[in-house]
Amino acid sequence: MGIGPFNLSLAALAHGVPGLRTAFYDQTPTFRWHPGLLIDGTSLQVPYLADLVTLADPTSPWSFLNYLKTRERLYPFYFAERSHIQRAEYDAYCRWVSQSLPDLHFGHQIDALRWNPERNLFEIDYTQLDADGEAEALGRAYARNLVLGVGTTPHIPEPLRPLAEAPTVPVIHSADYLDHRERILAADHITVIGSGQSGAEVFLDLLRNRPAGREKLHWLARTPAFAPMEYSKLGLEQFTPDYTRYFHALPEAVRNQLLPQQWQLHRGIAAGTLSDIHEELYRRSLHGGWPDTVLTPGVFVRTAGRVGTTRVELHLEHAQQGARSRITTDAVVLATGYRERRTETLLAALDPYVRRDHSDRPRIDEHHRLVLDPLVTGAVHVQNAEQHTHGVGTPDLGLAAWRSAVILNALTKKTVYPLPERTAFTTFGLEPRPQPRPQRTTSEDRRTIPRQLPVH
Repeated sequence: MGIGPFNLSLAALAHGVPGLRTAFYDQTPTFRWHPGLLIDGTSLQVPYLADLVTLADPTSPWSFLNYLKTRERLYPFYFAERSHIQRAEYDAYCRWVSQSLPDLHFGHQIDALRWNPERNLFEIDYTQLDADGEAEALGRAYARNLVLGVGTTPHIPEPLRPLAEAPTVPVIHSADYLDHRERILAADHITVIGSGQSGAEVFLDLLRNRPAGREKLHWLARTPAFAPMEYSKLGLEQFTPDYTRYFHALPEAVRNQLLPQQWQLHRGIAAGTLSDIHEELYRRSLHGGWPDTVLTPGVFVRTAGRVGTTRVELHLEHAQQGARSRITTDAVVLATGYRERRTETLLAALDPYVRRDHSDRPRIDEHHRLVLDPLVTGAVHVQNAEQHTHGVGTPDLGLAAWRSAVILNALTKKTVYPLPERTAFTTFGLEPRPQPRPQRTTSEDRRTIPRQLPVH
C-alpha cells in the first residue's frame, strides 16, 4: 500500500523474484515525488547511488545509471562529474521505473484491510478512481503479507492551521510551494518559517527573485541557529544498516531520548545551500546598505491571526531571550516538516492485535515488521513508519534498497539479496551481552487479545 520511493524500491527489487506475486496500490493517478519542492536547481541530499536498487543490487535494470543509459545521457552525466543529482532528475527517474514495472496500480484508494482467519489471508478493500479522482468501481484483493508505505503528510503547527485553511490568506506548506509560487512572489512581504533544507531552498528561491533593496523577506526558525546538516564521513555512518541495528537493540527509553538529539543529522541545511544564501545576501550589499531581509532563529509562533482579509499577524517569542514581538506579513510559507501519515482508520480492524510499546506506538521487529498477535499468521511490514524503533535513517533514501532487501528476504524466507555483515567503520556500542529471555506477557502488551479473530 503506497507507491512512493520506498515501496517503488520494493517493487523494483521484487520484480522477477521466483515464486513471489505482488500488487502495489496508490490512490494518486501517477507517481509524484514532492512536486511542490522540485525547485529549479535543487539537489538531492544523498548521492545518486542511493537510488531505488543499487545498494542492494548494483546489477538491477532499475538503477539510476541504467535510466541514464536508456535516455542516452550516460556520457553527459559522466562528464558532469556529479555525485548529487537534481531533485527533478530523481523524480523523472522514479517515474521511469514506475511506468516500466508491472503490478503497480495507481488510482486505487485503499479503504480497509482485515485478517481473514478462515483463508489465512488479509482482505483489502479498495476503490478504483477515475482520472478526476472520483469513485469508479469497488474491489477486493487478498494477500498473505502486506507492506505499508503510505508516506508522510505535511505538518502545519496548531496556531497556523485556521489560516492555512482560509482561501483569502496565502499561508501554505512548502510541500505546495511551486503551485503557489507566483502568488507568493507577488505579495508585498513574505515570511518563511522553518530552518530545514526546504525552508532554506524556499527562502533562497524567493530571495533570488525579489528586487534588490526591496526584498521584504523574513526567515524564522525554532532552532537556535540556521545550522548545517551533519555531513562528515563518520557522522554519515549513522545512516548505515550497522547503526540501524544498533539503534533497534537499544531500550525504548534510550531511543526516545536519543532521537531529539539527532535533529542536525536530518533537519539541518546543506552547507552548499547556506553558502548560496550568504553569497546572495552579500552580493546585494556590495553597493552599500543591507538587503531588506530578517533572518531570526530561536523563535516560535505563539499565536497568529488575520489583519483585514489578506494579511497575517504572527505573534513571536524568542526562546532564549524570553522576549515577545509581532510582525505583519502578506504571505507565509511553512517549511515545518512532515509527520508519519496516520493509519488508525486503515488498520482499525487489526488494531486489537498490534502489540504496542510504553508510548502506545506499534512495536516493530528488526525486519521492519509489526509485532502482531500470533493468531495473525500473515506479516505486516512498514516503510518509513518506524523511526521510533529504527532511528534517524528511517526516512533516508540511502537505506531504501537495503530495507527493501531485508523485507524481501523476510517475506520469502530466503536470502534473495545477500546483505553485508558490516557497513560502517564505526563500532556502535560495546560487544553485545546475553540478554535475559523475555517473559511471555510483558507490561508492553497492554491490550487484551480476543481468543478468536472476527471474520468480516
